[in-house]
Amino acid sequence: MIKLEGLEHRYGETTALTCIDLEIPPGFFALLGPNGAGKTTLVGLLCTLIPLQRGRIVLGGYAVDRHPNQVRQLLGLVFQEPTLDERLTVYENLHFHALLYRVPAREIAYRIRQVLELVELVDWSNAPVHALSRGMKRRLEIGRAFLHRPKLLVLDEPTTGLDVQSRRHIWEYLHGLRQQGVSLLLTTHQLEEAEQANQVAILDQGRILAQGSPAELKERLGRPRVYLRLRDPMLAQHLMQRGGVLEGNEIRLEPPDPRAFLRDFLFRHSDQVEGMRVGLPSLEEIFLQLTGRALRG
Repeated sequence: MIKLEGLEHRYGETTALTCIDLEIPPGFFALLGPNGAGKTTLVGLLCTLIPLQRGRIVLGGYAVDRHPNQVRQLLGLVFQEPTLDERLTVYENLHFHALLYRVPAREIAYRIRQVLELVELVDWSNAPVHALSRGMKRRLEIGRAFLHRPKLLVLDEPTTGLDVQSRRHIWEYLHGLRQQGVSLLLTTHQLEEAEQANQVAILDQGRILAQGSPAELKERLGRPRVYLRLRDPMLAQHLMQRGGVLEGNEIRLEPPDPRAFLRDFLFRHSDQVEGMRVGLPSLEEIFLQLTGRALRG
């Protein structure tokens, strides 16, 4: 369990975080927010990389400002930007990390081999890091973060810029770690990744706007939608003129009372309906509803 109480942080005249009260349970937690929302600052404070200005953070029973070394032992961190030493080999990067985290000498070789197998880099053990692809480097960073066997893996936008295959492989590794009891705290712009989380918090302009499971957020903040697949193009055109939106081969509508709308619509047009369903908005649509659709710098 992580507890953040009354957290505030400023950079000069700029407020990065304000009035942050948040409980993060074990499991998989996703922190969402547009550029400049304060995600990286929050992660930096949590991981003892930025000194606390105001408020309190407790991780695993330790206050981060009073017991930073104990907190660091509980954490594995994958930064947003690459942090590998490109001049060293894959093995040397992992060995150096093991020394920094005081992994017992008799276990270092075994743990490195275990990590290399996990992220499928055994055959690249002696290769210099600069020879790896971007996806391979990301896999290595995830393996490195797990080498000292932390309780919590913090990942700051770990799959940004990676191709589909690399993203899929990385998530296979992360799900494997979850099965071993490792908790994940993820910041991401990939909303489909956050859909898998147990809990999600949406952060904007330094404030928490909403928190809950993806299903809870959709249920609480989203309006039910009606999707109709029609035989009559003229009827479809009529619905779009009344606010309906064409999505693929369906018309999406957001009536105040979906059940009453469907009952009335089917009474009058049942012979023109090929299919219908009722659904909730996606997590991405909830995110845009809360944070706006304008581009961020």
